[in-house]
Amino acid sequence: ESRWPYLFGAIIVPSLIQVIVLPFLPESPRYLLLEKHNTSKAEKAFQTFLAKDDVSHEIEEVLAESRVQRNTKLVSVLQLLKTRAVRWQVLTVVVTMGCYQLCGLNAV
Repeated sequence: ESRWPYLFGAIIVPSLIQVIVLPFLPESPRYLLLEKHNTSKAEKAFQTFLAKDDVSHEIEEVLAESRVQRNTKLVSVLQLLKTRAVRWQVLTVVVTMGCYQLCGLNAV
């Protein structure tokens, strides 16, 4: 019982390692390209990750995926329940997750 504080304090070691190493890790190419709009850094990050010089295909792929995601229409839960094609699937998932929460498996 007297060693419990050491057990809880052991999490400090991996946390400190992460804090020290994190600034030296490269940023995600998707983040650099889509969020920061920095094509040159994204290209450099792709080159680092993929170890090849020509990464134009990958950059175009990420940009195309971004365009497709922007054109996707978001649907509210009410609209989803009103759609006959997916109503039963949504209700099945909701009932299953509700039963899972209430049956006590989380406590086990």
